[in-house]
Amino acid sequence: FVGKTNMIKRFLHNEFDSNTKETVGVEFGCKNFTFGPHEHIVKTQLWDTAGQERYRSLTKAYYKGAKGALIVYDITRSSTFENIDNWLLDLKTNGEKDVLIMLIGNKSDLIERREVNTDDAKTKAEQYNIAFFETSAKNGENINKAFYELVKEVYQANADREQSNAQIEENNGDGINLV
Repeated sequence: FVGKTNMIKRFLHNEFDSNTKETVGVEFGCKNFTFGPHEHIVKTQLWDTAGQERYRSLTKAYYKGAKGALIVYDITRSSTFENIDNWLLDLKTNGEKDVLIMLIGNKSDLIERREVNTDDAKTKAEQYNIAFFETSAKNGENINKAFYELVKEVYQANADREQSNAQIEENNGDGINLV
């Protein structure tokens, strides 16, 4: 257990459940954000996919269409960190080519049990050119910040893409049509 479900519970409801069971398949949640000068409301859909190998073929289907992804490992279990390359490969192979990815080291409240060095995680994030945060679903440290930053990056990337599309359509003389 790396704590993805409790991260989402903390983010959506400011709750933590120490008796959370492993996710079987996929769970779902939503939250709205307001961004930009015109205060666009952005509805996010959060898919909590199972991390166990036996569910991997099922969870791969949820990568299609995803605009952002959090790859989460447990700082107290180095084996979860060692799987990051595999998760990133799955995401790159089965997801959208422009998906924005963030690496999250969860359980930062358990510093005395740390097995994964923060500098190693930062190096891994730099290797893949992705953002990195350490979080604690238990005490809420950096949970909102990590989700907000990912959603903000996705919003900005989509706004830039829409602006680019508008420029192209404007140059074609067809007016501006944003979808």
